[in-house]
Amino acid sequence: MPKNVIAGSYDLLSRIDLDELMKKDEPPLDFPDTLEGFEYAFNEKGQLRHIKTGEPFVFNYREDLHRWNQKRYEALGEIITKYVYELLEKDCNLKKISIPVDATETEPKSFIYMSEDALTNPQKLMVLIHGSGVVRAGQWARRLIINEDLDSGTQIPFIKRAVDEGYGVIVLNPNENYIEVEKPKIHVQSSSDSSDEPAEKRERKDKVSKETKKRRDFYEKYRNPQREKEMMQLYIRENGSPEEHAIYVWDHFIAQSAAENVFFVAHSYGGLAFVELMIQREADVKNKVTAVALTDSVHNVWHQEAGKTIREWMREFFLIECPGGSLADTIGLCDGLLEIMKRKQTWITGKGCCLKHGCWKVFCFVSMFRYVEINVIHVSGQQTYEKMLNITNHQRNAN
Repeated sequence: MPKNVIAGSYDLLSRIDLDELMKKDEPPLDFPDTLEGFEYAFNEKGQLRHIKTGEPFVFNYREDLHRWNQKRYEALGEIITKYVYELLEKDCNLKKISIPVDATETEPKSFIYMSEDALTNPQKLMVLIHGSGVVRAGQWARRLIINEDLDSGTQIPFIKRAVDEGYGVIVLNPNENYIEVEKPKIHVQSSSDSSDEPAEKRERKDKVSKETKKRRDFYEKYRNPQREKEMMQLYIRENGSPEEHAIYVWDHFIAQSAAENVFFVAHSYGGLAFVELMIQREADVKNKVTAVALTDSVHNVWHQEAGKTIREWMREFFLIECPGGSLADTIGLCDGLLEIMKRKQTWITGKGCCLKHGCWKVFCFVSMFRYVEINVIHVSGQQTYEKMLNITNHQRNAN
């Protein structure tokens, strides 16, 4: 680095009134670890509300501190993730299964959730895959859980309905790819210790170095007041990405299940993970999967280099993306799809039914199970068509 740049940086630091800067430090990033500590709770409608005021969650708790507010939101999100895990086990009676299945005591691990009969149910198995980001098993969208309700943001309504209708259930956890541990501190021996320079010169250099370091540390503290610990990521074997995770769960669980009909519901990046699974396990997936529902999926058969046979299978068994519109408009599209449904197993996504990413569930939940009922029974194409026609006419008359 040129000397004039170094001198300029040093001069800039020397002019900073560090005492004045430090007065502006944000509050400590020390947040509660329970909902009660945040003074929030879910009411009987599954809505997150303040215990005292009954108001929804407020993001801008401190108006002038966006970073602090974001950290507070993330801390609450982690609590909600654990809360949803509890609901999966207590309300949905799912089992938490550690992966890799042959993991040692010390290696990083992830987990999925399964119903008791997920591997033994001879008829039907439903597999749920959420999208990317901070969401974990059992969630569709953290934002919807916090700002709307549990039914909107979690997979719990799907799971309960599936169990009630006799499905085995497997809930994937594709974003749990690594664990974080504190980065070990590396002690570097001072270069002056091994120097042949005179002691007076070394002392002078060390003094300047310490002063510079002190100023830089103060400046860094202002730039990043709550300087978090340096962390490193330890990836989970064979589950280091959503795509790897989907393949691993397929190989070790879904492919081993007894179900004659496997049905996938994949949201957002989960759709991409499923397409990658198809690419890697094409013959097995075609043989075992009865139907696929993709919602707001970000998959791309060209970028993912899906072969011709996969693209043809997807056109026949995969999805039709609905244009935007109301729920009634979307259901009305069934008329135009009857001939397609008569000939091929096809699913309609809820991708345009709402303006916000993640709100697709309103339509998908109503229609998905109706679709599966039609496609998991062994009937001829004409019988399927007639049953779909009766259902659609009934719904039109009801409206």
